[in-house]
Amino acid sequence: MSVKMVLILGCTASGKGGAAFEMAKMVGGQILSIDSMKVYRRMDIGTAKPSAQKRREVEHHLIDVVEPSEPFSVGRFVEMADQVIDDLQQAESPIIAAGGTAMYIRGLIEGIFDGPGADALIRERLIGQAGIEGLGKLHERLVQVDPVASERIHPNDQKRIVRALEVFELTGKPISSFQSHFRSGNYRHDWIIFGLRRSKEKASGRINQRVKKMIDQGLVEEVESLLNEPEGLSSQAAQAVGYAEIIEYLQGEMSLDEAVEKIKINTRRLAKRQRTWFRSFEGVNWFDLDEESTAEKTAQMMVDML
Repeated sequence: MSVKMVLILGCTASGKGGAAFEMAKMVGGQILSIDSMKVYRRMDIGTAKPSAQKRREVEHHLIDVVEPSEPFSVGRFVEMADQVIDDLQQAESPIIAAGGTAMYIRGLIEGIFDGPGADALIRERLIGQAGIEGLGKLHERLVQVDPVASERIHPNDQKRIVRALEVFELTGKPISSFQSHFRSGNYRHDWIIFGLRRSKEKASGRINQRVKKMIDQGLVEEVESLLNEPEGLSSQAAQAVGYAEIIEYLQGEMSLDEAVEKIKINTRRLAKRQRTWFRSFEGVNWFDLDEESTAEKTAQMMVDML
């Protein structure tokens, strides 16, 4: 392999971004972000984007590439990421991909699964049922027909719930069965994959610290500013953990303290779903981190393994 291709995955607040930054500096590489929300411009605090200073020191790709009002898909991400990879390979630059959005990681390393096409009538009916019965009812149905997918799909993620039920109605098979090739370990590129993990207790502490930092940095003001933009937020962006809860606060549905606590709870739930996803990944070199595992030390361990 003439050019190193490294992928660092981990749950939210695991420290993968800092480790990727330090590693990129050590090997003279560039960072490919694998994050479904960092793609949005002006969604900075709630997505924990790298600082402007870090982005000046190390080139980051697929951050700030679309407007918050635009929808964004795993297919579009893979298309854009493949172009970045081609460009960096031609430049013979080491590639450090890092992120925690499991479906985007799967799409990047193994491609998009070949499931059935969309059926407008089924989709419209399911969306209508969600409006009448509530999205919770659709998620309960998903639990019955595809418990594997229901573990990975958030109860508020209407787009993915509807798609999973649509696939089941079209084929009689759960969408997770079409995604079974994701466990094949047959990767599209010569990735060396590192995984960062922490104990649940330590991870929860880091999540709480991150949420407090986001509030202190002005997350409420950031969300308010985004909502005041002429085009507003896409449903996808508005459902992001951290943003959805602050929107509820701004709409008077709960106090700020309640919203902050809800962000912590939903972030922990997100981390749990990520852990479930990552257990199915093949060929991951896992590092168990503790409080003494600084970004520099973690990066050095990965470089030494290379």
